[in-house]
Parts: sequence; structure tokens; C-alpha cells
Amino acid sequence: MIVACPHCAALNRLPPAREATTAKCGICKKPLFMATPLDLTDANFAAHAEKAELPLVIDFWASWCGPCRNFAPIFNQAAAELEPRFRFGKIDTEQQQRLAARFAIRSIPTLMVIKQGKIVMQQAGSLPKTQFYQWLNQIA
Repeated sequence: MIVACPHCAALNRLPPAREATTAKCGICKKPLFMATPLDLTDANFAAHAEKAELPLVIDFWASWCGPCRNFAPIFNQAAAELEPRFRFGKIDTEQQQRLAARFAIRSIPTLMVIKQGKIVMQQAGSLPKTQFYQWLNQIA
């Protein structure tokens, strides 16, 4: 499996038998999994969403959005519990307007799962924890 480093965005190949939670980047030597969402930007988006093979769960949000702030702890907990099955990332729609426009984000929060450059699932609005986990479990 190809995994992008959350620190330097370098692509790393993880053998199936390798314990993913202890894997380190071959370039920067930092952990490949941090159990926390990463900030996605124009600079690192392609590595995580298009080149890596790990499903990328994205939370499109803004600091002024009340529902976004309420959903943040659920998203953070999911990252802590479900990595390395998924990579979790957040896109601040105010700071990353090109990425928000690229996906025609009209309401926030918007949740999206991308796997190898293709949108697998999308959800407008936040979900309670149980429903969010059920939503994620739909990915084979």
C-alpha cells in the first residue's frame, strides 16, 4: 500500500505484513500515522488524495461555523481510533478556497471520502458519532 507522509508528503510503500502504526517515513523518518487529522492544503492534497492508496476522509470546515466546531471532536476521535484504516484530513474552506471550489463545496461542514483521486462518498452536514462511523464502514 502507498501512504503519503503527513509531515513531508513523501510517498511510502507499506508491505501488507508491516505494522502500520509504527511505520516511519523513508524520507523524513517521522511517523506515518499520528492518530490526528492533518491540515490539507494545495501543497499536500495531491499526495494524500490522488497518489496514496489509503482512503482519505475529509472534513471541509470553517472557524466561524458552529456545526463544524461541534463536529470537530468526533472527527478527531475517529482519526485516533480508525487510523491507519483511513487517513483523516481537514480543509479550512476560508484558507483553501481553491480546494473548496474544486469540489464545489456550498455548505459546511461537508464530509468526503476520496480514494486514489475518486470521490467515493460525500455527505453535506455533520453526523453524530455512531452514524459517522456507520457511514465510514460502508467503504469496503
